[in-house]
Amino acid sequence: MSDIRRTILWVIFGFSMVLLWDKWQIHNGKPATFFPSATPAAAPEPQRGANAGPSAGHGSVPSASSQAAAPGTVPGAAPVPTQGTEPQVHERVTVDTDVYRLQFDSEGGTLIFAELRKYADTADKAKGFVLFDQSPTRVYLPQSGLIGGAGAGGLPTHKTPMKLMPGPRTLQDGQNTLSIRFESPDLGGIKLVKTWTLKRGAYDMVVRHEVVNTGSTPVAPQLYLQLVRDGNKPPGESSFYSTFTGPAIYTEAKKYHKIEFKDIEAGKIDIDKSATNGYVAMVQHYFASAWLLPQGAQREFFVRKVDSNLYSVGMLAPLGTIAPGASQAVEARLFAGPEIEKTLEALTPGLELVKDYGWLTILAKPLYWLLDHLHKLLGNWGWAIVALVVLLKLAFYWLNAKAYASMAKMKAINPKIMEMRERLKDNPRQLQTEMMRIYREEKVNPLGGCLPIVIQIPVFIALYWVLLSSVEMRNAPWIGWIQDLSSPDPYFILPLLMTASSLLQTALNPAPPDPVQAKMMWFMPLIFSVMFFFFPSGLVLYWLTNNLLSIAQQWLINHRMGVPLRLNLPKFKG
Repeated sequence: MSDIRRTILWVIFGFSMVLLWDKWQIHNGKPATFFPSATPAAAPEPQRGANAGPSAGHGSVPSASSQAAAPGTVPGAAPVPTQGTEPQVHERVTVDTDVYRLQFDSEGGTLIFAELRKYADTADKAKGFVLFDQSPTRVYLPQSGLIGGAGAGGLPTHKTPMKLMPGPRTLQDGQNTLSIRFESPDLGGIKLVKTWTLKRGAYDMVVRHEVVNTGSTPVAPQLYLQLVRDGNKPPGESSFYSTFTGPAIYTEAKKYHKIEFKDIEAGKIDIDKSATNGYVAMVQHYFASAWLLPQGAQREFFVRKVDSNLYSVGMLAPLGTIAPGASQAVEARLFAGPEIEKTLEALTPGLELVKDYGWLTILAKPLYWLLDHLHKLLGNWGWAIVALVVLLKLAFYWLNAKAYASMAKMKAINPKIMEMRERLKDNPRQLQTEMMRIYREEKVNPLGGCLPIVIQIPVFIALYWVLLSSVEMRNAPWIGWIQDLSSPDPYFILPLLMTASSLLQTALNPAPPDPVQAKMMWFMPLIFSVMFFFFPSGLVLYWLTNNLLSIAQQWLINHRMGVPLRLNLPKFKG
């Protein structure tokens, strides 16, 4: 009976892997392998979308002359404008800090390039990882500007030519902050002064928007903050494991909400329209960006499709009525960096959720906390993974002991079951009755080997997501040939060892009486092990360590119970 149930579990697991593989293919923009769909992927057009203005609406972007909107207009009704189409002279400046190499454009005072100096590029380890970029093949930008309110005409936007003010461009030793200042011309009776302040060791930038009313009537503009990117997967990301790429919105009411690009296409968006808290973000594997406003400040959220393969997520913030000659300033923050939990937690409530563990967050967060402390103790992420698996096996020792004890009993009575199946193969009802009698006499629970293992599955799935999501694994060495725990083993040594350990585990388990089931028990580990050849080394190390400890415990329990250590090798003939 336990063999049948174990086979059913393998079949369910196998079918789940088929579905998962299909989802991977679709998620990576490829046709489904097993359940194909007729829906074609949208062709990327980043060049045209790079100049598209941010809009809270879904219509065409209006010209500068039609950008006025009533105050308090909800996103989706009033678009955020572009600034006309006449050619402008751009002044670009490169800025260096201890963590960034940035490039700003005087058009809109916009950050158009961000290289994270402490995180190596996937393809070229000598270069830093590029997060923001504006090129013919890739668009990912933070943008901000003003949208018209009562009394406002054409206002400064991210397309407005601005003046770059003089000042230092490199964060010097002993200097903790560096500021880059842009000033717009007088437009619609309003002047915008945008100041970027960079801090030593920090991945959040303070972006101060000072709005000066230079006209003769009161104005009530709104500040827009948005993140624009194409819908392509990040360069170099593996197709063998799926991670989320796209917009996300957080509010205290609806919590963290990921938005798939395909849902934006279909108009299936359910978000808070306004709140006095929360943020907007663009998320990808290991890295994220987010616009943050002060807690308590009113904001309205929007998500939209800008172009055929360009999407934006953002916020509108009312600035109130500004009297003639007066000014109003809003300090927003732009986070652009690695998804390190402690850093994210310190910036604003809920920002740590961009490091997404899914529905197992409640288990994953304490596992990450323990992994982080083990790393501090051991100084190596690979050995921290090994130590964490050892601690988990110790925590589940007695539960596993019951499972392996049940397997050992099943292995001991397996010859009786095999003989009985042969003798009563023409009388299945009597065979079932006799098998249940033997189980009762030998005090064997057919489910005893399955249930303890099933209970532990959520913990190990949570650990899987911890290892897959943690940027700390990126370019982190273990030993010898493993110099990056986030990349596949270059020589396939770990996957081969994991395959061997999976086959050894199968050999130590009781052989199913049914020959078909016995063959399946051997084929399944081989099939699943193929995927591990393309998994990150850290994940394979985790599974290999778990397999080896399971084998050791199973052998120990069999030895204590006096069950001979016999390998049930496959018999594929006949």
